Amino acid sequence: MDTNIKTVEKPDLLYADEVYNLVGAAMDVRNSLGVGFLEPVYQEALSHELTLRNIPFAEQVELPIFYKDHQLDKHYVADLVAYDKIIVELKALAELTGREESQLINYLKASQLRVGLLLNFGSRGKLEWRRLIA
Repeated sequence: MDTNIKTVEKPDLLYADEVYNLVGAAMDVRNSLGVGFLEPVYQEALSHELTLRNIPFAEQVELPIFYKDHQLDKHYVADLVAYDKIIVELKALAELTGREESQLINYLKASQLRVGLLLNFGSRGKLEWRRLIA
């Protein structure tokens, strides 16, 4: 028996259960509506689905931006913030790019929240999603 073999445990993902619940709700929306609607339609449908599942969320959340401890007049607006700790950004594009990821990263920096979820309802085939950590 080789005693040099080590078992590597899988690290816990931050807010794994919450992200799982959000992606599940988004998959239901995508499966019901399919492709072709504009982002506001998916947002309204997802908001309804989150309400049905008793998932806490707020819509169109203003995120202040700071420069050297000074709050700027400009701010970002996140599509949703769920569980008071996950920014959810919705898209209805053929595919996600680095531009959308950069947008979510900026939202995370501005809000000082750690987890962001990018949901794309416009891709062919199935819901496209990415989980980002700041």
